[in-house]
Amino acid sequence: MTTFEKWDQEFRSNNLYAFNNNKNALLYLKVRAVCRGKQIREFVDNNGIELKSTKLSQQFVELFSIMEKIEDGMTMLDTFLKDRNNEWYHKMGVDVEKLKSGLRRITTYEWGGDQENSLDQYLVRRYIKVISDYDVLLSKSNAIADNAWKFVQTSWYNNWTSYIIESFFKQHPKVISAVGEIKSVDFFIDDYPIDLKVTYFPDGYMQTMLKDELGNYEITWLKQKARKIGIPLDKNLSDAEQYNYLIEELGNRGYNDVVAQLSMKRKQIVQQACNDPVPLMKWLYENQSPRLFGAENRLFVILIDSTDMNQSWKMKRAFSLIEPEVNHYIDNFNANSLKKIEFEFNKKKYTSLADAIFIIKK
Repeated sequence: MTTFEKWDQEFRSNNLYAFNNNKNALLYLKVRAVCRGKQIREFVDNNGIELKSTKLSQQFVELFSIMEKIEDGMTMLDTFLKDRNNEWYHKMGVDVEKLKSGLRRITTYEWGGDQENSLDQYLVRRYIKVISDYDVLLSKSNAIADNAWKFVQTSWYNNWTSYIIESFFKQHPKVISAVGEIKSVDFFIDDYPIDLKVTYFPDGYMQTMLKDELGNYEITWLKQKARKIGIPLDKNLSDAEQYNYLIEELGNRGYNDVVAQLSMKRKQIVQQACNDPVPLMKWLYENQSPRLFGAENRLFVILIDSTDMNQSWKMKRAFSLIEPEVNHYIDNFNANSLKKIEFEFNKKKYTSLADAIFIIKK
């Protein structure tokens, strides 16, 4: 097995942990970062390298073999990647200030469809396979359009807020962008390959921790409190609607201490995660979507509105809070910043390196 084959196999088997602190493995990733049609042509022309292969996949193998033999090959790659660090950011000609203004105009964060956020399946299940009368289907057109718009608007918001947040990292002088869009690597910090994940404090993790703290799931605990006080439960409401109703009704009846107790527990769980993010990061790896599974090094930017966690989605456009925190993190990044995470997914064990930046509105 050649060196290229070894690292290619590790990459394709999702063993990204093997790429940490290994110069040859890092070389593989950086060569991969320039192995796109436009980038590879520019790289070989700039550095006087001649490739015999014509197919891109073969050029990747050939270029890696050549760079292995060049003493300053890594420096050549770093220089090329740094020169194009923000190429992706500028090539679309985005008016960033106009974009930010548009993002501020979003007032709701709704996916359309159902809680699985799968609009196509929702439309099939709700309309296409159950309505045989075209006139009935036609009468639902406004509802269908409304669901589609919610999906598009929220997806648009997520895409462009992520675009701006990622740019904060890629514009920092310590960061080298993976301009060729490597799967599992967005950029390198001090030669550590990093996949950026911008997310909110996961409700699933919060509910698990609350169950340990309260002795019951949050909604069950609230229902028990309501029954003792004499607040009737509305069986027509979903759990989410029931939660909002009970919180509101407890406040209306002067039981703010119950609401405050729950709020304090939530804040304590967030603080525990800030003090020791490893359990939360392990949970995030283990509960990721099977379709998007990855075991790469991850840097989680976790956005939290501690006054109302349901409004944390607005934090994704809090760029004046996010940018200085990102710069502070990268300025102070060192070999101990990333924590070792051992986790299991689909009965298979993985090891990764990860860290978390918590950005909290208090």
